[in-house]
Amino acid sequence: MKRVLFTAASGLAMSLSMPAAVNAQEAEMTTNGEMTSAETNPLLAEWTGPFEGVPPWDQMAPEYFPGAFEAAMEEMRAEVQAVIDNPEPATFDNTNRPMELIGETMGRVQAMFGVAVSNISNDEYRAVQAEWAPRLAAFYQQLYLQPELIERYRTVYENLDESDLTDEQRRLATRDYEQLQRNGALLEGEDRERLSEITQELASLYSEFSNKVLADEETYILLDSEDDLAGLPDSFVSTLRGAAEEREVEGWAVVNTRSYMQPFLQNSTRRDLREQVYNAYINRGDNGDENDTNATIAQILQLRAERAALLGFETHAHWRMADTMAQTPENAEDLMMRVWPAAVARVEQEVADMQAIADREGAGITIEPWDYRFYAEKVRQDRYSIDESEITPYFQLENMIEAMFWAAGQLYDLEFTENTGDVPVFQEDVRTFVVTDSRDGSNVGLFYLDNYARTGKRSGAWMTTYRSQQTLGGEQNVLASNNNNFTEPAAGEVALISLDDASTLFHEFGHGIHYLLQDVYYPGLSGTPRDFVEYPSQVNENWLLTRAILDRFATHYETGEPMPQALVDRIEESSTFNEGFATVEYLSSAIVDMRLHNRTEPVTDVDAFERETLAEIGMPEEIVMRHRLPQFNHLFSSDAYSAGYYSYLWSETMDADTWEAFEETGDVWNREVADRFREYLLSTGNETDRAEAYRQFRGRDPDVDALLRKRGFPVPAEGDTTD
Repeated sequence: MKRVLFTAASGLAMSLSMPAAVNAQEAEMTTNGEMTSAETNPLLAEWTGPFEGVPPWDQMAPEYFPGAFEAAMEEMRAEVQAVIDNPEPATFDNTNRPMELIGETMGRVQAMFGVAVSNISNDEYRAVQAEWAPRLAAFYQQLYLQPELIERYRTVYENLDESDLTDEQRRLATRDYEQLQRNGALLEGEDRERLSEITQELASLYSEFSNKVLADEETYILLDSEDDLAGLPDSFVSTLRGAAEEREVEGWAVVNTRSYMQPFLQNSTRRDLREQVYNAYINRGDNGDENDTNATIAQILQLRAERAALLGFETHAHWRMADTMAQTPENAEDLMMRVWPAAVARVEQEVADMQAIADREGAGITIEPWDYRFYAEKVRQDRYSIDESEITPYFQLENMIEAMFWAAGQLYDLEFTENTGDVPVFQEDVRTFVVTDSRDGSNVGLFYLDNYARTGKRSGAWMTTYRSQQTLGGEQNVLASNNNNFTEPAAGEVALISLDDASTLFHEFGHGIHYLLQDVYYPGLSGTPRDFVEYPSQVNENWLLTRAILDRFATHYETGEPMPQALVDRIEESSTFNEGFATVEYLSSAIVDMRLHNRTEPVTDVDAFERETLAEIGMPEEIVMRHRLPQFNHLFSSDAYSAGYYSYLWSETMDADTWEAFEETGDVWNREVADRFREYLLSTGNETDRAEAYRQFRGRDPDVDALLRKRGFPVPAEGDTTD
């Protein structure tokens, strides 16, 4: 079955319908009989239990995966061979349709392995990943690029004009064949062998990169004096203490992840420690030790450039963007550079405001990157009489979870009820929720929520599906999961999150809504282009700061009182505060990504390229990229976001314009707009061209100026140009 998994790469989508593949030796491999049957290996059994079966997390162990992969590979080989051996002339019904439904067992095993290496990784799982990533990559490539199979796909494609297929079937047949072409279907002989070698080498390097970054993120800075805690909120101090206890050391541990770095830099009055924490964080993967990733990246870039040329594309960026809304690197760069000057100009204003406060306080400093978050909070308090410590007590994690569920009910009739039945989970604090359609009470699926950071869990936040909706193989309940890295409170304390964390919660849940509402027939038309994927999730963030959410759910964790209206007003007034920082931090990463991959000669000195590119575009020295190249999991843990990090901005352009569609009605909960949003964009997967689907929803293309307005940047007058 074609399905989409969000893998260890960084929660990034990897299509199992067109992966990578096995060389001749691998193709002849047979299973050894050890743990390769459902009787001896629980990973191979059909999922049982409620909701049409759920993953048996309580039976998952590293030693089961090799046998499970071998058995699943054998099953897929047999399924594909049956299609190839069909004596009838190739048609959509005897080729494309059955190929849509192969790989049920592999889909289940891969879904569980994604959790093993992303949520609960350890040395044993990493060893399995290192061995099996290249073997699986080779397997998929050999499986799908068999000449006999390609010829069947080609026959269907070349006879479309004479067929009586539906529009959806024509789209699927066209996409199937074009995807095969992009992935080397027409290569022969030595070129095909070299493509297989490249695929396997890249899979190994992606695994190597991920594990090196994760190793650096498992390091920590130990604070051993209460003086080191100056300025830190009590709840965060408790978290640091808990991290130290987990590592069996005395003191307070600042773990080298964003969920620890950000609140520390924002609150600590110890400038020397802010600098230390900042440098440890931004230098992950760039310390010249065994976890340094620069050589790994250089190898990846060389192989990507070679592969692009082999496949007939000018650059890796052109190959990656062949099936996107932006279509070309130039279109993506045009959008980014339209926003970049306004963002840099805003940063100059923000730094001037911060420097003024530092001078007024007699700090005797010049604002440096480790000062930005700290002094931004001072400016926020000075300008709006508000700081994060005033907001956080009103943002109880439990209340915000209720808020996102409530909003989904108001907009899309989804109802979430915490599951109290016997459903296995992979970590004891993972929660599950039954999802139903409140209009008729029918089951939609099961929603898993994994909120807290832990050792072995990669950083960031991501959404994944263990089983996606599709109708061809029979209706099934969706199994979806949101994975966050909030700091877990000390025992007996309430989990409080920042406004930024709350936005992340709503963002990832937006991905979940997208998959829960999907209503497609063919699995191959479910996954959307990379620069569309973030759009539904970004739209969902907008409801967080609406009055309906704040008035109902933003209650003080001690008093239970709702957030005062005066504070709500100040939050709204400051809604575009610090947008210069947020935009430059993200957009610099996206521009560097595109320029790194939109070139025929691969970069060999990664650090030098990063420095030179940032200097060329005028990167403010007070800010660092959100993801420096040595730790940029989006780019180097898989192909998924390579030459694609721009997609957040592309999606946000649609997001900003979509939010204006709600605002124009005078009611951001307007059901008519929500229903059209669902009908044309959320439920349709990739059954139609996404740009055309947007035009059906909005009546026109998205307005780029809506993005500038949303971020509080000046909108050029008609006829003006941006240099």
